Amino acid sequence: MKITQVRLGRLSVPLRVPFKTALRTVNSVEDIVVELHTDTGAIGYGEAPPTGPITGDTAGGIMGAIRELIAPVILNQEVDDFEALTARVQKAGVHNTSAKAAVDMALWDLYGQLHHIPVHKLLGGARRTLVTDITISVNPPEEMARDALDAVARGYDCLKVKVGADPALDTARLAAVRKAVGDDVCIRIDANQAWTPRQAVRILNEMQDKGLALELVEQPVPAADLEGLAYVTRNSWVPVMADESVFSPADAMKIFQNRAADYINIKLMKCGGITNALRIAAAAEVYGVECMIGCMLEAKIAVNAAVELACARSIITRVDLDGPVLCSVDPIQGGARFDERLITVSDDPGLGIHGIDPSYFFEKK
Repeated sequence: MKITQVRLGRLSVPLRVPFKTALRTVNSVEDIVVELHTDTGAIGYGEAPPTGPITGDTAGGIMGAIRELIAPVILNQEVDDFEALTARVQKAGVHNTSAKAAVDMALWDLYGQLHHIPVHKLLGGARRTLVTDITISVNPPEEMARDALDAVARGYDCLKVKVGADPALDTARLAAVRKAVGDDVCIRIDANQAWTPRQAVRILNEMQDKGLALELVEQPVPAADLEGLAYVTRNSWVPVMADESVFSPADAMKIFQNRAADYINIKLMKCGGITNALRIAAAAEVYGVECMIGCMLEAKIAVNAAVELACARSIITRVDLDGPVLCSVDPIQGGARFDERLITVSDDPGLGIHGIDPSYFFEKK
């Protein structure tokens, strides 16, 4: 099986409700899709969202990196020369992790199809089902309480609540959510780098003093401030998860070696795809640090690739893969089944993606 063509398109899917964090507000998923065509007729699918505030990647940048840097090093290459192919992708220029992630997952898709095996079984096959949390966007406290109640009514028992846009309101937001859903629902929060280290410790300990019973806080301080992250980890009564601080296996090793966080969040768009995500998971296994598998605001192709990884590695103990259920429709044919909080991986070869509804997919060339 030889790669004969790299085709790019844009995927546009409206969200059920606006997605709001401390960094941005989004109304629709606007992703770049890559198709790797082969001489056998098999197609490998990948996807990348332009998440500039986090990865620095724009839609034009992703498409340009794939066309100008990555496509030339994989065209006319044999898929079975897999290790060399994935290495070429990672070495094709610096940064551009989202572009690399899209092509990397498409290569894994093709490799699984070539050998007639699902990617999660190629990677280890630890389980077939996952349970995800769902994100509650930053809004006034009463609106967040209503959104939380709606999520619980839909069957979710773990909420990822966005905070940080207005630190003075954060405790009130969480108190409203906790009062609305009761004590049996897990609440984890994500500050998206919004606080200083001392501010984070004060806010988090105040929240626990008020009986909010938070499971963890994700990325409370700026990504580059590892010393500040470690300070929060040492002094907060809430366990700390590193997210934007972990883009690469080397970043993860720094976190582990300095005990700068209790957990880490693996995202394919940050690390460049499944290949590097596996390396991060392997390092986490060595250090005994549990991981979350997360996503940006992505449709099902990219999230499906993360599902395949999460189903393969038991060090991934927490799941934040709600992108497809935040969308108003699912235009992706095949792949994992998302039934609200319950995700079931596909047993079809590769990633199990069969196609895309053309109503949501355009500029394909």
